[in-house]
Amino acid sequence: MNAEIIAVGSELLLGQIANTNAQFLSQQLAELGINVYFHTVVGDNVQRLEQTVKIAQTRADLIIFTGGLGPTKDDVTKETIARLLQRELVMDEEALRSIEAYYARTKRTMTENNKKQALVLTGAEVLKNEYGMAPGMALTVNDVTYMLLPGPPKEMMPMFIRYGRPFLLGKLQRHERIESRVLRFFGIGESQLETEIEDLIDRQSNPTIAPLAGDGEVTLRITAKHASAVEAKKLLDEAEQAIVRRVGQYLYGYNDDTLFSKVIERLKKYGKTIAAAESLTGGRFAAELTAIPGASQTVKGGVVCYTNEVKERVLSIPASVLKTDGAVSGQCAKLLAEHVRTLCQADIGVSFTGVAGPDPLEGKPAGTVYIGVAVAGHETEVHSLTLVGDRETIRTRTIKYGCFAVLKRLTAVL
Repeated sequence: MNAEIIAVGSELLLGQIANTNAQFLSQQLAELGINVYFHTVVGDNVQRLEQTVKIAQTRADLIIFTGGLGPTKDDVTKETIARLLQRELVMDEEALRSIEAYYARTKRTMTENNKKQALVLTGAEVLKNEYGMAPGMALTVNDVTYMLLPGPPKEMMPMFIRYGRPFLLGKLQRHERIESRVLRFFGIGESQLETEIEDLIDRQSNPTIAPLAGDGEVTLRITAKHASAVEAKKLLDEAEQAIVRRVGQYLYGYNDDTLFSKVIERLKKYGKTIAAAESLTGGRFAAELTAIPGASQTVKGGVVCYTNEVKERVLSIPASVLKTDGAVSGQCAKLLAEHVRTLCQADIGVSFTGVAGPDPLEGKPAGTVYIGVAVAGHETEVHSLTLVGDRETIRTRTIKYGCFAVLKRLTAVL
């Protein structure tokens, strides 16, 4: 099956709510081996909804609708589908009794328009709504399957899992799973990564390989389809191994991992602690680390040393270094990392100093960054970077580079 998901609701187009229903349904359909090729959002307008359905009919054999099943005049989904499919809407007595029972239970007066919610398409399989009022429905006409689900996620999700999913399983001649794995890379651009594995992408079929760029990061999503979950995993493993042989030095994690969560995980694994001296990043590195549960086991503390006075008085950076090399220098980064490690009695010290912009500092342009990583018993490393972007981008990428530098250093010395 090739599917299209159509979300109906002007509130989605206005940005008042996010379309989490489509995300949920795509995940569910992937597990069933159903390809989702299009997500469409259309407002509460009969003409535009009709146009949307007609387009979907030309490119999908499963169309799932969410929203527009309620009691008001702007709930137009099932009326529109009924007209397009030339099907009558009939009262589902079980759904009507459920709606009436709800109003009786809550001691509210049921208005006449609420009966509209119990109308279903002739010949459709009714999908019970156990967390709301309007039932869903599913039917196949001219080799296209239509499934209508309510818009509220708390109603739609359990309805699909309990009733919609079994209905689709009954339609599938062969049940294939779609399994995905996300590989996360840092320190390599999207274009360079794609160049390194271009031949792997060109000859992809099953699994497929899709590069995605993030904020200073790159991810590869590998997707395999197979009736057996074990065989699907084997396909993913083989594809990953081929990729890692090319660009494994940039791989830092999988799926929902972040650079910050991996730093905490790695520090816990080795039983090590960390402290940070932050100038241009203003405490953002420590804030990201301490936002992760369990960070108290590994994060000793830090110093926001935004001014030279704090660098000198709190972290004992010699005035001669600040005068000769400057605060924005490799030497300052080195000493900041070493001194904050000692001050906080941590195993690792990391420092950030540089120019976030927009104006130059000490004759150095915005984007000039130095990161120091000091590990007890080992020579301190200093990384010199030239970053581009606005002030926020430079600060964000700086702390991510710091994470990656810490991860690489831990791998090298522990």
